[in-house]
Amino acid sequence: MTLQGLTAMKIQSFFECNQPYKYYYLFAIFAPDFEMKNNESGIALNNAAGCILAAVAAVSYGLNPTFALPLYADGMDPVSVLFLRYGMAIPMLAVLIVCRGFSFRIPAGNILPLAVLGILMSLSSLTLFVSYNYMAAGIASTILFVYPILVAVIMAVFFREKLSLRIVVCLVLASAGILMLYHSEPGETISLAGTVIVLLSALVYALYLVGINNKKVMGLNSLVVTFYVLLFGFLLFPALMLFGGSELVIPDKWNMWLNSAALALFPTIISLVCTSGAIKRIGSTSTAIFGALEPVTAVIMGILLFNEGMTLREAAGIILILVSVSFVIANGRKIKKNLIKRTDS
Repeated sequence: MTLQGLTAMKIQSFFECNQPYKYYYLFAIFAPDFEMKNNESGIALNNAAGCILAAVAAVSYGLNPTFALPLYADGMDPVSVLFLRYGMAIPMLAVLIVCRGFSFRIPAGNILPLAVLGILMSLSSLTLFVSYNYMAAGIASTILFVYPILVAVIMAVFFREKLSLRIVVCLVLASAGILMLYHSEPGETISLAGTVIVLLSALVYALYLVGINNKKVMGLNSLVVTFYVLLFGFLLFPALMLFGGSELVIPDKWNMWLNSAALALFPTIISLVCTSGAIKRIGSTSTAIFGALEPVTAVIMGILLFNEGMTLREAAGIILILVSVSFVIANGRKIKKNLIKRTDS
């Protein structure tokens, strides 16, 4: 049966029937809130879709330096870059929500949680982008990866989530792989100020990943959640311009606008929507571990766009990261009726 022949059928009944599931994984990316029925096959597929969404989120978020650094080279500062990134992402996402037929209405009790999440997200973005002024993007990406460890610790300490041996092994393997990907240029040093800033970015992003995993927010559509996160987060940047002395730098070249639009689409809309969908399925800790794919993305983009080579050490690091991610996927195959644990707000 083709997709064209399904126009008169409900999508839910299509995926609950005995049709092959080959469309489900692709469908999950475009409809991250869709879930299979609550049986063994459905739960297994939900987990697999969560892993795919987490991988897509990590890869798209790893494109931050690819589009941001050229804007820095053309004279833009972090506040201006993020002002355009969030400012362009909001209307793009609004159009998508309207086209999908979703409502912008949210319960009044969700406004404060979404506002807090928006501020956390914008602070994480700001501190990460500021750190690029103090150290190379590769170093910043390496240090930033402490956030999965922070997520695991926060979930274990404050929400009593069991930290299994498998998760610990995943974190160790992924961290080792990240360190193997890092290589310094001759004479390159690590800035203390830059390190502190990027560690702050990691902590704030970890709080965002934990905070978005609560019942009130998880009950909303992922596109709508992302819209309000961006809307509230965007307010930080005009405030910095009004009260912090920052000035808005407007792009004066077509390629600068293209990079800004790419920032709005890939590491913002796609990454945040997929992150929300992934957390609904596999939880904050497992989603965070997939973040190890972010520096892998940087290495691959360097090879594809800048003709950079790959050393044996980098190849070994990528293998370690892929092994750690595979452990997360394998762990999800243990079928549980309550696969996704959601924290109370």
